[in-house]
Amino acid sequence: MAPFPHESGDLLAVGVSHRHAPLEIREQLYLDDGRELELAKELAGVVLSTCNRTEIYLHGGGQAAARAALERRSGLDLDGVLAVWEGDEAVEHLLRVAAGLDSLVPGEGEILGQVRHAYESALAAGATDAVLNRLFEEALHAGKRVRTEARLAEMPESVATAAVDLAADALGGLESKRALLFGAGKMSELSARTLQSRGAEVVVASRTLESARELAERVGGRAAPFDAVAVELIDADVVISATRCPYPILHVEAVQPRTKPLVLIDIAVPRDLDPQIGMLEGCTLHDIDELGEGLVGREEDIREAEGIVAEEAERFAEWRRSRGAAPAIAALRRRAAEIRTEELARAEPRLADLSPRERQAVETLTAQIVNKLLHAPTVRAKENGSEQLKELFALRDDGE
Repeated sequence: MAPFPHESGDLLAVGVSHRHAPLEIREQLYLDDGRELELAKELAGVVLSTCNRTEIYLHGGGQAAARAALERRSGLDLDGVLAVWEGDEAVEHLLRVAAGLDSLVPGEGEILGQVRHAYESALAAGATDAVLNRLFEEALHAGKRVRTEARLAEMPESVATAAVDLAADALGGLESKRALLFGAGKMSELSARTLQSRGAEVVVASRTLESARELAERVGGRAAPFDAVAVELIDADVVISATRCPYPILHVEAVQPRTKPLVLIDIAVPRDLDPQIGMLEGCTLHDIDELGEGLVGREEDIREAEGIVAEEAERFAEWRRSRGAAPAIAALRRRAAEIRTEELARAEPRLADLSPRERQAVETLTAQIVNKLLHAPTVRAKENGSEQLKELFALRDDGE
């Protein structure tokens, strides 16, 4: 793929993900919807913050500002963990993210909706420009294609599904097991539906009993008040927690009285469950970083999805080159029109005796000659950028 032409600064992606930073850092960088949008407006870009990544996408520079903003909000020094992608690499990275290729659980589909939400929020707030809009539309298109065309989509639907798989493996199945869920959001609903489909009894606890009841009704489970969690833990076999609480909601003291084994899976960022719980006898605690599914045996599916991403990246690159060549093409056509007009004026004495019909024929003929001569250079400029066109026809950068 040919490099992008310079267009008032290039595309840039800055951030951290599960590939570069441990959970302890990612949870401090996590931004809820309000803070995500606030930062997008501040930096004039798109901010994507999920369980596994906090990334900022910009057009026209701003790497130092993006880093400073992340460090200011988290209080962290991001040396050694902050990743930066520029130009083609930034494009490919976003397309891979939207396609689920960069996910903790490769092929999971939830990330596509998260990318869409981040983009549409930034768009509605006026934080994007034409290049970022086209890039994110291309990324969403790539994600849809992977979901519908590639076998990679047959892998776990989401981190929630992977969490249930982990619980089933640890417990030897979920039939007649009691599952206690913390949270009533989308991740909890995905977990609840999967648990219920595998024969588990589902109990939902949330900070508001009303939201817990609503989810329990939708999935065929039972709601429990949050202040009754200690009682519910006595008979629970598995706990899956997925709230958006900024601090731990279950501490080691609440779990100590238990006598039967308990599997706990914390898929929240920041974490919901006190890490000390994993030190208790009979308790097995997993966090979100333990849910990634290996790629063994899925290399062909990965290549299939990567091929789709490469096609979409090239399509975006073609649009960028065409967009970058437009001023030079316009300048070339203006110059050609000027030359044609000058030559017709010079030939005016010899054309004086022509009838109006004959004069129109000359006008049409010369215009057709100019258009045909410019056709090939125009096509090549759209394909390869405008630099060769500028050099060949001595066009100035100001479009003259």
